[in-house]
Amino acid sequence: MAEAHQAVAFQFTITPEGIDLQLSRQALGQIYRSGLRCWKKRLSRMKNRVLKGVYPASPSSWLFVVIVILATMYTQSDPSMGLITKIQEHLPLSAQGQTMVSALLFSTLLWLSLILALRFCLKVLLSYHRWMFEQHGRISTITKVWVSLVRLLSSRTPLLYSYQTSLPHLPVPAIRDTLERFLESVRPLQSPADFERVSRLAADFERTLGNRLQRYLKLKALWATNYVSDWWEEYVYLRGRSPIMVNSNYYGMDFLYVTPTSNQAARAGNTITALLLYRRKVNREELKPSRIPGTVIPLCAAQCERMFNTTRAPGEETDVLQHWQDSEFVAVYHRGRYYRLWVYRAGRLLSPREIQYQIQKILDDPSPPQAGEEKLGALTAGNRTPWARVRKQYFSSGVNKRSLDCIEKAAFFVSLDEQEEGMKGDDPEGNLDCYAKALLHGKCYDRWFDKSFSVVVFKNGKTGLNAEHSWADAPTVAHLWEFTLATDAFQLGYDIDGNCRGEVEHSLPPPQRLTWDIPPEAQVSESLAVAQALADDVDCHVFPFMEFGKGRMKKLKISPDAFIQLSLQLAYYRDRGGFCLTYEASMTRLFREGRTETVRSCSSESCAFVLALEDCIDPTIHLFRKAAEKHQNLYRLAMTGSGIDRHLFCLYVVSKYLGVDSPFLKEVLSEPWRLSTSQTPVQQMELFDLVNHPEFISLGGGFGPVADDGYGVSYIIVGENMVNFHVSCKHSCKETVSEREGLCVLQEMVLEGLFSKEHSKMITCMITFFFAL
Repeated sequence: MAEAHQAVAFQFTITPEGIDLQLSRQALGQIYRSGLRCWKKRLSRMKNRVLKGVYPASPSSWLFVVIVILATMYTQSDPSMGLITKIQEHLPLSAQGQTMVSALLFSTLLWLSLILALRFCLKVLLSYHRWMFEQHGRISTITKVWVSLVRLLSSRTPLLYSYQTSLPHLPVPAIRDTLERFLESVRPLQSPADFERVSRLAADFERTLGNRLQRYLKLKALWATNYVSDWWEEYVYLRGRSPIMVNSNYYGMDFLYVTPTSNQAARAGNTITALLLYRRKVNREELKPSRIPGTVIPLCAAQCERMFNTTRAPGEETDVLQHWQDSEFVAVYHRGRYYRLWVYRAGRLLSPREIQYQIQKILDDPSPPQAGEEKLGALTAGNRTPWARVRKQYFSSGVNKRSLDCIEKAAFFVSLDEQEEGMKGDDPEGNLDCYAKALLHGKCYDRWFDKSFSVVVFKNGKTGLNAEHSWADAPTVAHLWEFTLATDAFQLGYDIDGNCRGEVEHSLPPPQRLTWDIPPEAQVSESLAVAQALADDVDCHVFPFMEFGKGRMKKLKISPDAFIQLSLQLAYYRDRGGFCLTYEASMTRLFREGRTETVRSCSSESCAFVLALEDCIDPTIHLFRKAAEKHQNLYRLAMTGSGIDRHLFCLYVVSKYLGVDSPFLKEVLSEPWRLSTSQTPVQQMELFDLVNHPEFISLGGGFGPVADDGYGVSYIIVGENMVNFHVSCKHSCKETVSEREGLCVLQEMVLEGLFSKEHSKMITCMITFFFAL
């Protein structure tokens, strides 16, 4: 085969005349170019280390400091106050050499000191969060000065990780403040007797064990970069023994109305290329650091480090995240067969058309799966401990280990699905629900749920992804997916026939088929049975809400997120006849290595509003605004490190390390979240021209329910006039369904004019949301 000969750099034969050495110039050229690419990457990393190491200063500022010091010495002044003279005494050089070297050494020390001082100042400035609690349009003088100083110190263009060392550490809240906020959050959910009992438990905890645990936690906060994140990753994600499919992994969808091409291989070619271009930007740190929208405040970028070349390896007690520095191939699954697809050749990234060409070879391959290969991915969908034992016994050596390494060390995983998905046909809403389930779990064996993310390309060209949760949270993956969709549609594009653009080098070696030796004892069928039962139990409903959106909400001077959260409270109350503990994910990436915090959206104020609305009590509009403001305040507290649940979680972990039991912490952490919600942020709206191309609207993504008798609700606010919802629950719970009929009573009350004009507008919006939910 030509490919085999090209892979050999030289051949030799032994003859009577001696050794006949035959070199392959083409192969040697490829080796040279591959090595050159590696050295370029190393030099780029070294350069970036220097640039981000001296941020917020620049390397050229060193020369400025040296010139200033030498100029000052030329005027017979000593800017070092005798330090240069001390340095000269220890240099075995001539007088002129001593002067020059000592001046350079002093200048360098002064320059490094200035860098540390600037970095400290930036960290102090970024620790200021009072601006977040000020009313819109009423900014204090202190905040205005603070903004100016932050802009001044951030004036130099930063790299992706430039702000990391300047971000403040997550503070440990006072234990009394956390307990007071906790009691306030559970008051509307408990009877007076239960609330009195919990209050006594909290008081006993604070008086006895709490302060002892708090001291250990403060000690960790002094030592560790973030006192929450490592424990959160380990105990919430990696130590979980139940399936990560549905329970932990989440999904992201394609455009709602548009499919750039119906050619499956072409869509895969552009999508893979766009993802690799994003990886290049991450490796070169060319991405702009994420910021709070509309501000100059940077967010932690640490989660980008393990985005690619990462897998979650199962263990009997705890899983391990494995990350590799680089990978030049992706793993591909199609019709029960696994392939390794090289995406670089001689140090060059293949063009989208070349990747399409390679993908088409996979699609056209008529070979059947090997024994046990087709449903092998079910091992990653089932319980973790059996998968760990099977991996150790059957995949730790030989051909199985080599093939498994190809999957786990791949840049990411690609699944070429044989189904067609999207909003299509006579039942577009029902098809969207099927689309969500296809991305959330698929057939339970045609995804590799352990990979950091798996891209799914359907037969009709629709795409999506399934992401593992332990390494990063949804906003990080959403940023990647926004870039991928925009690059695919607006930059790479397709020709008139729907194929990728570019030329094809037809001498490319074909994708490498992975080989396996799977024994019947590998428990694939057992894992598949567990995963299939879980998948069959999940009910998903996806719907775009287009009656109004963020624009209408802002005209009512209400936070869009607060508006939607209060609508969810109303919908849940009408559905279940009561209130429940509600989880809304908030990010803590204002702090170094920050991840998430819980906003307890069900508050006394939100309950008062819903009950007043049910009883037709005026003025409900006042209660609505009060509840919305309370929600915003809870969100701000969570973002600035004053949340409730992560602090209590860490106190609980400390108690377990110390071997002591706390009835209070045990009860708090066992409470079910029957309404788990999350907003998917739109972070790169500049990539999408919704004015000229309104059809390029993202559907966002979703996740499975956290509680067996609860709901999982994800939503994305797109543009000014649209909100996309993803609702999930379980069929096994008769009290939950993902689609409910709205009640006409409230709408009739609005139409009869029982409320003021402004009130009617507000309630009409609420009712419209309620009908959708």
